[in-house]
Formats: sequence, C-alpha cells, structure tokens
Amino acid sequence: MNKVSENPLKNRTNGDMPFMVVTALFVTLYLVSNIMAVKVISFLDIIYFDAGTITFPFAYMLGDILTEIWGYKNAKRVIWMTFLCNIIMVVFTQLGVFLPSPSYLEGTAIAYDSVFTYVPRIVLASLTGFLLGELSNAWLMDKIKNKLYDKPLWTRTIGSSIAAHLLDTVPFVLIAFVGTMTWRDIMMMIATQYFMKLGIEIFFGTPLAYAGVNYLKKRIKG
Repeated sequence: MNKVSENPLKNRTNGDMPFMVVTALFVTLYLVSNIMAVKVISFLDIIYFDAGTITFPFAYMLGDILTEIWGYKNAKRVIWMTFLCNIIMVVFTQLGVFLPSPSYLEGTAIAYDSVFTYVPRIVLASLTGFLLGELSNAWLMDKIKNKLYDKPLWTRTIGSSIAAHLLDTVPFVLIAFVGTMTWRDIMMMIATQYFMKLGIEIFFGTPLAYAGVNYLKKRIKG
C-alpha cells in the first residue's frame, strides 16, 4: 500500500499561526476603531475624543509586536493589507446605505445610514493618519531597535509612539471633524486624543506588548 505523504504546508501553517492571529487582531482593531470614531465623547465640554481612541492604542501595540517579532518588512505588509481592508469596508457599507429596506424597518435603516454615511470621511481621515502614523511607528521602532539593541522593549514601543501618535492624530482629527466642530474643540480633541493614546499605550499597551513578545518568542523558538 502506498503511503500518502503529509501535506508539506501543514507545518508551515502551524508555524505561521501566531502571525495570523496577531494580524487578524490588528486588522480587526483598526476596523472597529473606524466605526467607533463616528461617536465623539465629551466631558464637561472640555475634554473631547472619539470613541475609537479607546481601541486605537491597542492596534499600535499589536503593530509593535509585529515589528519586534517579524520585522519591519512584514509589519509594513500587514499595514498595507489593513489599508485595503478599510477600503473594502467603506465600499460595502456604502452599498448597504444605498440599497432599499422595507418600510417597517425604517428606524433600523436610518440608524445604519446615520453611522455609515459618516464612516467614509472617518475612514479617509483614519487611512491618512494610519499610513503616516503606523508606517512611521514601525519604521521608528525598527530604527530604535537597531541603534539601541541592548535597551529594553519599552524604549522602542514608547519612543516610536511619541512621534507616531502625533503624525496620526493631527491629520485624523482635521480631516474627520473640520466643519463639524469649532476650532477650539478641534484643538482640544487633538490634545486629548494624543495624550490619551499615549497614556493607554504606556500603561496598558506596553505591558501587553511585553507579555505578547515574550510569549511569541518562546512559542516560535519552541
């Protein structure tokens, strides 16, 4: 009896599983952030930020893990794939806006249209900030790692994010909200979002990045 040979791609797929999981979470967090960003949150009419600010730093954390474990070139490929996924989301959610719905579901249709009619502007703003911020974050993290290879991980994750969050936040807020808010509120939103993103990444994202990097290094070596 002839022995059936094992699929040569099986082991490769198993080996790529951590990369696939991190990539899937990275893409998901960006898509979720863009939908959440439709809602602007305000405290005391002083602090303004979009709801996507809550999840956005965790996407940066995953970008740090991608760069740290798999290198800048692979991280850049994932960033461009995420860019494409955002465009696909806009195209098909807009198709849903223009397709008719039954009259007895008018309330649902209005709610859907209210959210997703604004999403293209949010996504345009996000993609601009995304490319400037995430590409610079991955590039800076790689450069810091090469220059300061003996320094701890946080010097790379936080050091790269200080510049990257600024390059992301400013164009995002300007493109997404100019004309819908006063300039005072826009300036407050830029400041709030920048420091919130940086704070969330420092206190929550960086510990998770440490845990993720340590686990993945052991998993890949094992």
